[in-house]
Amino acid sequence: MQNPKLLGVLAIGVVVGAGLAWAVAAGDGKGAEVPQDAAPVDSAPQRTAQDLLLDARSKGSSSAPITIYEASDFQCPYCRQFWESTLPELERDYIAPGKARFIFLNLPLPQLHENAAAAHEFAMCAAKQDRFWEVHDLLYQHQQGWAGLSDPSRYFISLGDSAGLSRDDLLQCFDSGSVRWIVQAEAQMNFRAGVSSTPSFIIEGALLTGAIPIDMWRPILDSIITEKTGG
Repeated sequence: MQNPKLLGVLAIGVVVGAGLAWAVAAGDGKGAEVPQDAAPVDSAPQRTAQDLLLDARSKGSSSAPITIYEASDFQCPYCRQFWESTLPELERDYIAPGKARFIFLNLPLPQLHENAAAAHEFAMCAAKQDRFWEVHDLLYQHQQGWAGLSDPSRYFISLGDSAGLSRDDLLQCFDSGSVRWIVQAEAQMNFRAGVSSTPSFIIEGALLTGAIPIDMWRPILDSIITEKTGG
């Protein structure tokens, strides 16, 4: 897997950083690869962080010395593996203590996962009700339950009920397609920035790919924290 150079802008106006300071590929190569013929979608105009619902899909302090962006696909089994095995330890050791902020970016791969785009719209509708992380966790927890359905909408509605969402607001969001532009435009920005697999992580302008274990994260994050905070 090639280590792509980041072109500087992700999430429609959220600057991640130009160039590639360092790159680390997953030790076992575990990740879902974007097909080479994946067609970009039309991008949306630049919006504010509030328009993008970034706060609703962020964890940790905005003043943390590190910001980690995860480009993920809810139907990707490797993304689920990261959620189950690595994210809890990142939360405990880096996000909760204020060392890192964690922001989720949408990168559904419909060429590989036919229900992914709908799952991402569902999660962004949940973000409008400030329930993104509850739905995020339920989508990964029950991935096998909805991934193979011909129409997952009823399943998503039941997950929304479990997450405490207003069903009327959820259905209105689904029917109007009001968050679709966020999902589509973020996917395009990821493709243009060279992000070619899920899960991928952008940290200080560099790329870390795959569902790698926490032991591979620690030296990277600790060295950046030491450099940025003087120890």
